[in-house]
Amino acid sequence: MRELRIRLLAGVFVVAGVLSWAGARLWASIGTLPSVPLAAPIVLALIGVVLLSTALSIRARLKAQRERRPEAKGVDPLMAARAVVFGQASALVAALVAGMYGGTGVFLLESLDIPARRDQAIYAGFSVVAGIAVIAAAIFLERVCKLPEDDDRNSGATSAA
Repeated sequence: MRELRIRLLAGVFVVAGVLSWAGARLWASIGTLPSVPLAAPIVLALIGVVLLSTALSIRARLKAQRERRPEAKGVDPLMAARAVVFGQASALVAALVAGMYGGTGVFLLESLDIPARRDQAIYAGFSVVAGIAVIAAAIFLERVCKLPEDDDRNSGATSAA
């Protein structure tokens, strides 16, 4: 499984932000701008909490296994792989959504004197922060589930048997 690339997530965030900003300008010139839902930052924050709690749980179970505690539960490799895939997918979606709301928020900064637009800009800002939290939790989960490197294969050293 390939590791999540920060550059890819940043690129998705920036492209979505620019397109969203341009789309918001176009949409506002034609009519009314669609609103940023209050649920957007809440849902992103919940996904971040799920990812973080999964990472902490797996990390604790792996630590208990390494310390050979008798009550230690093993980590199913398939479950860990599914968690990583969920984290990677969540990070990609969060980068897209955070970029989208970030672009909309930047557009809304032009009209903070209107109370409704100010509220929308605040919701958009919280959505960007929650999206970044999802990305951070996904990267942490991926690091927790990463297999240790095999030094013999990577260093090219051969052992005399």
